[in-house]
Amino acid sequence: MTDLDELYQSVIIDHDRSPRNFRELSGDGCQEAEGYNPLCGDRFRVMLKVEDGVVSDVSFTGAGCAISKASASLMTETLRGRTVEEANRLFDAFHRGVTEPDDDSTASLPNKLKVFRGVAAFPMRVKCATLAWHAMKKALQTSQGV
Repeated sequence: MTDLDELYQSVIIDHDRSPRNFRELSGDGCQEAEGYNPLCGDRFRVMLKVEDGVVSDVSFTGAGCAISKASASLMTETLRGRTVEEANRLFDAFHRGVTEPDDDSTASLPNKLKVFRGVAAFPMRVKCATLAWHAMKKALQTSQGV
């Protein structure tokens, strides 16, 4: 295992053990969506608020493996303060990053999200890494009346 692999693994373990933004979010303007993987039982609910086209708050609840929980945690850290358009671009870049890690377009991913590019070597774990992201995308669509 390389030093970089060890660093990536430690980031995932840290966010699994101490997830950020792991809380209920409610109130006016709160949109939510659930992601569920019936193959392994991972289930997360992503809640977000969009104000003037910007993700003003985002959180998640639920349970799952270390990869899915860490991915949800890092996603929430990354999305707060971004526009809906930026959030959608991040979704696309993240998805490519875990399915096609050598794609040049993943270079735009924030470094903290690049820790998941190694998931591409394990196709069964791609769903884990993207579960909360798909729920976030559904919640964003709901916030825009799509």
